[in-house]
Amino acid sequence: MFEVFVAFIALSSLFSFFNARWLRLPDTIGVMLLALLASAGIGLLGLVDEVRFRQICSLVDQVDFRTLLFDFLLSFLLFAGSIHVDVHRLIQQRGPVLIYASLGVLFSTFLIGALFYGLSTLLGLEIDLIYCLVFGALISPTDPIAVLALLQKAGAPKNLEIKIVGESLFNDGVGIVVFLSLSGIASMGGEIELSHIALEFVHEAFGGLLLGGLLGWIGIRLFKQIHSAPVIGVHFSIALVMGGYYLASELLVSGALAMVVLGLMLGNHLHTACKSPEVISHMNVFWKILDDILNALLFVLIGLEVIQLEFQTLNLIAGLASIVLVLFGRYLSMWMSNIFLRSDHRSQKEELSILTWAGLRGGISIALALSLPEGPFRESLLFITYCVVVFSILVQGLSVGALVKKLLPPTNTDQNQNTLNS
Repeated sequence: MFEVFVAFIALSSLFSFFNARWLRLPDTIGVMLLALLASAGIGLLGLVDEVRFRQICSLVDQVDFRTLLFDFLLSFLLFAGSIHVDVHRLIQQRGPVLIYASLGVLFSTFLIGALFYGLSTLLGLEIDLIYCLVFGALISPTDPIAVLALLQKAGAPKNLEIKIVGESLFNDGVGIVVFLSLSGIASMGGEIELSHIALEFVHEAFGGLLLGGLLGWIGIRLFKQIHSAPVIGVHFSIALVMGGYYLASELLVSGALAMVVLGLMLGNHLHTACKSPEVISHMNVFWKILDDILNALLFVLIGLEVIQLEFQTLNLIAGLASIVLVLFGRYLSMWMSNIFLRSDHRSQKEELSILTWAGLRGGISIALALSLPEGPFRESLLFITYCVVVFSILVQGLSVGALVKKLLPPTNTDQNQNTLNS
């Protein structure tokens, strides 16, 4: 397993270099595109040298994508993503962020699930309703990684940017909780008990938030004792992330939400109260580098996973149709969530369009699909999820900047702020 991990790290670094040198696309999008092209090349190799093709497939098959993401990558990625968030702006937009990340995910799950059930029935896939709802849950969490740089480059208003970032950080945890609840019901024969879902949600979500708050409090106390030992500060942060995530799994609470809260609290302390420039610099540099490396690895794995998929024409048709279905469900869930916000916090039509198009799906959706138990619907759901994720990252990710510029031309204030930030 170690040799396989080394091989994928080397491959991700090679793709990152190739993208930076020649393609010059956003890092994660470029890396994933190159991985997809590599997968296509491997597929063509199978027509010429089947033995070598099987060897490469066996190598990819040794990587347990779900375990790697949920037991290792996710904790670091969520902490690294949240530690750089402007907490004061997040607090200003707390209403939209919390509503979009909670009610928005729930609305999206059931809207997409219901629409997907109709689609599967129309195409003759005959996927059970409960598994359609499971699909709605696994495809609802959004990923801010690939879109943030594009939003900043396009001059997106800061309030809109923090809505997208904040929602994406929190809806990962909420989406995972909803998915686990629904998939648990599916494994028990499809008996939907709302009280069971509600109890699971409260325990995992609020337990994760409380654990994250406790870890953040401990972290802040530790960092207050560090003034001239920045390396120890970085060491502390790694221990909090790894230990806290493990503790969350033992307590059966959401480790994803715990990492987001921990990152927000430590990041806010570093940028507002920490008196040591060395500690701030080391923490920012370390977590930025680690974030970039792990994201490159994640998107290489996403691109190479395609060779593990079982191709069927009907699944491809369902996947292409689901792209439209998921976008429509996303827009409708955002619009419905708006109803629960104060009038001055509601997103206008242009912002709703951007929120919909910038809601990229990523590794979490694929990992959740891979975690589905073997059964008659698993391969179809995995293939359809992959279609949505690839379209989301490549097409939506590369065009969201143009959409922002078209719908929301930057004001002088936004331009000045972006200049200062750069």
